[in-house]
Amino acid sequence: MKRLILLLIALCAALASPLQAQSRAQQYTLANGMTLIVQPDRRAPTAVHMVWLRVGSMDEVDGTSGVAHVLEHMLFKGTKTLKAGEFSRRVAALGGRENAFTSLDYTGYFQQIPATRLEDVMKLEADRFANNRWPDAEFTKEIEVVKEERRLRTDDNPRALLYETLMATAYTASPYRRPIIGWMSDLDAMTPEDARDFYRKWYVPANAVIVVVGDVEPAQVKRLADKYYSKIPARPVPARKPRSEPPQAGLKRVELKAPAEQAYVSLAYKVPGLRNVETPTPEDDDALALTVLSAVLDGYSGARLDRALTQGADRVADSAGASNGLLGRGPQMFILDGVPAPGKTAAQVEAALREQVARIAREGVSAAELERVKTQWVAGEVYKRDSLFNQAREIGTYWVLGLPLDTNDRLLTRLRAITAEQVQAVAARYFGEDQLTVATLLPQPPDPNRPRRVLPAGGRH
Repeated sequence: MKRLILLLIALCAALASPLQAQSRAQQYTLANGMTLIVQPDRRAPTAVHMVWLRVGSMDEVDGTSGVAHVLEHMLFKGTKTLKAGEFSRRVAALGGRENAFTSLDYTGYFQQIPATRLEDVMKLEADRFANNRWPDAEFTKEIEVVKEERRLRTDDNPRALLYETLMATAYTASPYRRPIIGWMSDLDAMTPEDARDFYRKWYVPANAVIVVVGDVEPAQVKRLADKYYSKIPARPVPARKPRSEPPQAGLKRVELKAPAEQAYVSLAYKVPGLRNVETPTPEDDDALALTVLSAVLDGYSGARLDRALTQGADRVADSAGASNGLLGRGPQMFILDGVPAPGKTAAQVEAALREQVARIAREGVSAAELERVKTQWVAGEVYKRDSLFNQAREIGTYWVLGLPLDTNDRLLTRLRAITAEQVQAVAARYFGEDQLTVATLLPQPPDPNRPRRVLPAGGRH
């Protein structure tokens, strides 16, 4: 115990320098409403340049699911002055790497380059943001890439398919019920104009942030942003409807039959997410305590689920896990999952998972467990700051969620204050059946006629 506390103190000291560097991040608002955040880090002569948009699959409407992700692909297909694929070739010629990502909450584009080439990628990205252009033929080719990506990563992946089914069952009104990749019928029906409409609606300066981390001077980056981004015409950000999820009033169950070698069960409980770090509410505190609870259950080798479910002669599971959705623009879930051991059933795994949470609700957690997960969290923050990409991704995520630049500092401070009593209280409060959706994979024999899929050339991920 003493050793753990001393390690925590040492890690906090080690973290002091990176956290102070984070506090030197500079935030600006450009003339057209676009945000710029610059974080100097001079440990290497490189820089990460990102553009984040506060738009993701949750901003789609029924009938065009997947369009945010499809549009992300199309941003690589040309501008008024660049042909399809030319953006990526130019970044590679600068000695950089680049890609993009789409989530429920946001879309992002990044380049990692020598710091001396920052102006080149800012010019390219600003042009792409403002002047995305491509012929219908490019869309026709790329939509087939996206559909094959769906087949490969979801339709042919039993656990991914079960997760998609779970989300669609658990949520009623929240747009989180739709998959990021989109329903296949929507992809089949999607038109070039659907993507262009989404681009025109959401790719506006006031809905975006430029994040630059690396061996840079904030004032110089601001001058470059003014030169290349500020001239993009300002437009209003569309109003968003709340689409709040109504309270669940009973246990939901769903079963999925799919070719698989083993059964699998996933339990999703609706829980509060973290909304405010400056003036936190009791629900904000609960969200953090739930994250600590997930780490007590599954945050390290030999944690509670590992010991209780996967070890010993009479083990019930081959694997078991826990995770908590702390951050997001929409409602959040606490998920328990597991794969039955040979001779065991999904129902037995479900019962064992639920019992481990119930045990914490009855008996609480030990001081040693609590200190261990806090120490690991702080250590993770130390290691994360070694990556420019991770620093930039953290900044972009917090901006999308409307959280301040020093959110990570605040979270670490609040984490250290989480008590065993708080962890026990959330274990008792949020794991009733009315908040629960259970999804079970029923394994089926493989189809010998099913083709083996490979993602075609052109996919962005």
